[in-house]
Amino acid sequence: MTLDMDNVEVFDAGEKGRGLRTTKDLCPGEVVFAEPSFAAVVFDSLSQQVCHSCFRRQANLHRCAQCKFAHYCDRTCQTACWDEHKQECAAIKKYEKAPNENVRLTARVLWRIQKDTGIVSDGQLTSVDQLEDHVADMLAEDFKELKIDMQNFLDYCPKTRHGKEYISHIFGIIKCNGFTLSDQRGLQAVGVGLFPNLCLVNHDCWPNCTVILNHGNQSTLNAAYHSKRRIELRALSKISENEELTVGYVDFLNVSTDRQRALKHQYHFDCTCKSCSEHLKDDLKMAAKEIDGNKPSDQLVKEVQEFSLECLAKVEAACTAGDFHEVVKLCRECLHKQEPVFGKTHLYHLRMLSTASEVLSYLQFFSEAAEYAGRLVEGYMKLYHPNNAHLGMAIMRAGVTHWHAGLIKVGHEMICKAYAILMVTHGPNHPITKDLESMRMQTEMELRMFKQNEHVYHSMREAALQNKPMIHRRLGKGKRVSA
Repeated sequence: MTLDMDNVEVFDAGEKGRGLRTTKDLCPGEVVFAEPSFAAVVFDSLSQQVCHSCFRRQANLHRCAQCKFAHYCDRTCQTACWDEHKQECAAIKKYEKAPNENVRLTARVLWRIQKDTGIVSDGQLTSVDQLEDHVADMLAEDFKELKIDMQNFLDYCPKTRHGKEYISHIFGIIKCNGFTLSDQRGLQAVGVGLFPNLCLVNHDCWPNCTVILNHGNQSTLNAAYHSKRRIELRALSKISENEELTVGYVDFLNVSTDRQRALKHQYHFDCTCKSCSEHLKDDLKMAAKEIDGNKPSDQLVKEVQEFSLECLAKVEAACTAGDFHEVVKLCRECLHKQEPVFGKTHLYHLRMLSTASEVLSYLQFFSEAAEYAGRLVEGYMKLYHPNNAHLGMAIMRAGVTHWHAGLIKVGHEMICKAYAILMVTHGPNHPITKDLESMRMQTEMELRMFKQNEHVYHSMREAALQNKPMIHRRLGKGKRVSA
């Protein structure tokens, strides 16, 4: 297989080491390159819910009869994955259990290196061996975990041909360069994979590219685009010829010192991008509310921030326990306390709004959820890049929530806005963009109905919510307004 890498070239990026730059002008939404994974595994916790070949979440997966660990959509996925799974299958049978995802991924990487010498296509710009491992820079706690994984690996693969130093090198590469894989809708992290070309793209907190997982065409005859997880590097804005390509390794929705700390711990470099060096938007992220030129005292801001952190911890615990009514109670209490003190873009306020809107939507309290979701989007739009995927997804969720709440005009506007962003970040063929297109068409139809006769629209909506038969006659079977 040959990967099309004509749009990029490797160059010396100074203190950052190697980097990738474009060889031509790129437009927003343009695919810079696509790359199937060198190796990938499903997370331990989702091993029975996600296909180990195509990484789609599916019900009633078929279990491998030999190792009884790997699960697949069907015989097609299992056959497509056999070349990748056969050594793993034998190892799990002999070991009598499956080790953790780090060990499994390291084993898959080493088996593939042994087979393909670390280069699997003409378009692969670097071998796996050449990637940075940063083992020497690991903290004591991380190094302790590495030693445990090393021992588990040697028990799992006792006849490995590789020495301990080389195995440690691969573990380090995965820790620094592993890319989280999502399900077919891009809504949940389900695994981790290694993409050598993507590893050459350096970080910037305000990047010009984004990475999405696009499983590609499942009807293609080329197994590489069916069974192997496929990423796309997409331009977020206009990029000029010879400009360095960058992606965000961490979410921008943290203050610069927190981002720098996370990057140093996980990736072992000091971020000196413009956003960090100039602390861009940090003031907005920790902003206090200003009324008629007056702000709350520093002491009050500090007290509410401490209260918010405690509340966020309680919310997380309640979510884990599945006590969603307690989550709502905590969110309302915290938001009430934050309201007169925090600005609309304060991070703790946005985090509470996000949780509140999500849980209230789940509990079908759509009107209140829509109010919080709208405020969340308002804050996000002041902080994120206009084509940021997180922003697009937040606007999409807010649009759907408003739609469910019967606020069809605002819901349709938000869904259209989200669609425009995801066309750039995900492209027209991604499943979530296709879902949005269907929602856009449905809300457009309902908006026309609403403008013609509000009373009839709301009557039909109420009938749909109660699942009355008339909705099938008037809107078409399956076109429930609340869907």
